[in-house]
Amino acid sequence: MLGFARTDNEALVSCLGDPQRKVAAYRELLRRGQNALSAIRAGLRDENPVVREGCCRLLDHLVDTESMGELICMADDPDARVRIAAFHALACDRCKGDSCVPGPDRVLEPALHHLASDPDPHVRARAAELVGKFAHADARAVAALKTAHAKDPSPAVRKKAGWFTPGGAIYERTAPPAP
Repeated sequence: MLGFARTDNEALVSCLGDPQRKVAAYRELLRRGQNALSAIRAGLRDENPVVREGCCRLLDHLVDTESMGELICMADDPDARVRIAAFHALACDRCKGDSCVPGPDRVLEPALHHLASDPDPHVRARAAELVGKFAHADARAVAALKTAHAKDPSPAVRKKAGWFTPGGAIYERTAPPAP
């Protein structure tokens, strides 16, 4: 635990920006779980992008309905690493189970926007994952994924978008059962 037993949550969040202490701080905040959520949410506004990124990664596991709006706002952070972490947290159901999965009414528009126009290819790839979650239910998602698959300048984004389009491996694997 590296001496974090009596350290308050805000100090632990600030340690996320310290290369020597961030791993231990991350683990301790994760262990503290819901008790650390208010400090983690406050860390989303830290001036250090490494702290904001760490807080997004923590919310991937600890997100609750109160935190979801703040996590969605992080998709527009000026730092690409923060946007990547935010999109992962919004798209990844495995890390959080079904406890707080955002619906398309909250996350599809930001994901469509970033898939089409984010300057960072890693952000566009993460946005493709989030858009792909809605490919079976929303024609805008399919259209955006097809466009990215055909025209994105990054081969990695084109490949990932193709996985989520009709006929793609993930699209086919996640298809709802026929009635």
